[in-house]
Amino acid sequence: QVQLVESGGGLVQPGGSLRLSCAASGSFVGINAMGWYRQAPGKERELVAVISSGGSTNYADSVKDRFTIYRDNAKNTVYLEMNSLKPEDTAVYYCNAILITAPINYLESWGQGTLVTVSS
Repeated sequence: QVQLVESGGGLVQPGGSLRLSCAASGSFVGINAMGWYRQAPGKERELVAVISSGGSTNYADSVKDRFTIYRDNAKNTVYLEMNSLKPEDTAVYYCNAILITAPINYLESWGQGTLVTVSS
């Protein structure tokens, strides 16, 4: 049993900042890639940012230079620092992780989602 628990969403004004956190817990021996996705009302879920186990990152063009993804491997936690937020960033943000279980197997897990609303 594994679990991803997100926190940090909320209401913020345009131009403001938020930091999302996602902690993994349960029975696994390691974590491969971790990432953040989002789904706005009436739209499909899209990738926001991903970070590999080695620290390499990739971002959606729409968030480059505004969002930063990083992870703390000792805490099994991934973060998303969001700056210069825009109304179009409003969405439910989901954490995603590829967990390594024993015997060696890869398990994709999702968090429950946290709502980010950017509005004045």
